[in-house]
Amino acid sequence: MTICLSVGGSTVYQSDHPSNDLLVGTVDGVVLLSRNSPGSEWSERRRTLQGKHVSSLLFEPSRGTLFAGVHKDGIYASLDAGATWQRRDDGIEFKDIYSMSCVEVDGQVRLYAGSEPAHLYRSTDLGASWEALPAVRSVPTVDKWTFPAPPHIGHVKHISFDPRSADVIYASIEVGGALKSEDGGRTFRDLPGVYEDVHRIIIPPTAPDRLYTTGGEGIWHSPDAGKTWTHLAPAPVGISYPDGFVVHPHDANLLYTSGSFCSPGGWRKTMTADSRIARSRDAGRTWERLENGLPEHVHGNFEALIMEVWAGGYALAAANTDGEVYYSGDQGDTWARIADGLPAVSKAGHFRNIPRGDEPALAAAR
Repeated sequence: MTICLSVGGSTVYQSDHPSNDLLVGTVDGVVLLSRNSPGSEWSERRRTLQGKHVSSLLFEPSRGTLFAGVHKDGIYASLDAGATWQRRDDGIEFKDIYSMSCVEVDGQVRLYAGSEPAHLYRSTDLGASWEALPAVRSVPTVDKWTFPAPPHIGHVKHISFDPRSADVIYASIEVGGALKSEDGGRTFRDLPGVYEDVHRIIIPPTAPDRLYTTGGEGIWHSPDAGKTWTHLAPAPVGISYPDGFVVHPHDANLLYTSGSFCSPGGWRKTMTADSRIARSRDAGRTWERLENGLPEHVHGNFEALIMEVWAGGYALAAANTDGEVYYSGDQGDTWARIADGLPAVSKAGHFRNIPRGDEPALAAAR
């Protein structure tokens, strides 16, 4: 199986055994990292879609189609594990893609894509055509949706589903709030009580009434499917701006998050994100910083975090705005840097806020 590491795409994979191919979505296309077998060295094998800033990689497992959402340039699909691509975004008006997700219903695959400005699109024919779900913009808060950096327009950062019903859809608006539909997207409503800068909404499959959000004020938790919320504080071991978040699909108490010590606006002043990865074994009540194999100081921000689970084990992979990829095959206890010098893995222009030595800083970076 090929697994994918990107900012706005799939984050949890369930496989028969550890995968040996990892596709990474970067600001300059898709990079394939491969190894011969579990435990052997990873190496770069191929780059495709160069010139495209890939926000989201989505592997649709029932048909084997791979999708790439691209900032400013729509959606592409691949039938050969990312070797070649073709455009598949007919019907999408706003082609600045921030997020992609999918769910299967009675043998039919539903694809979803979120854009900036914040619109939500759905396809039932593997991306050959798309329809807008206008109800996502019918909530009372829509006129207040914004974003700190120019052009100050909110976007759909993440799309998730209740594991009990594919008709229950959650849309994370950055910055705008948490939205919920219980009728397949015909209507949406705001979920009050959570801070409006929502990066992603995560639902443990074994405890589907629990919701977690990451965002500009840390991690929030709902025990009742979004009716009430609690701010989990303090910030996990110095991660005050969490973004990446995964939960083990068979253990609702086992959580991982990644992020920075402050918001992106502060990176331009400190010239670092000082990012890190943390783990909780008790549903977010306490956290431990993961360090063994990870540098004490990580300059770039960890913008992508995924988990792959198989019988008897699981692995984690993370990538940052410095183009570094780290991998752990032992539940996060130890890590190895398996790639560096790649193009940045970054949501929009975050990588410009904390440039590497060969990249100029841009005052208006997003």
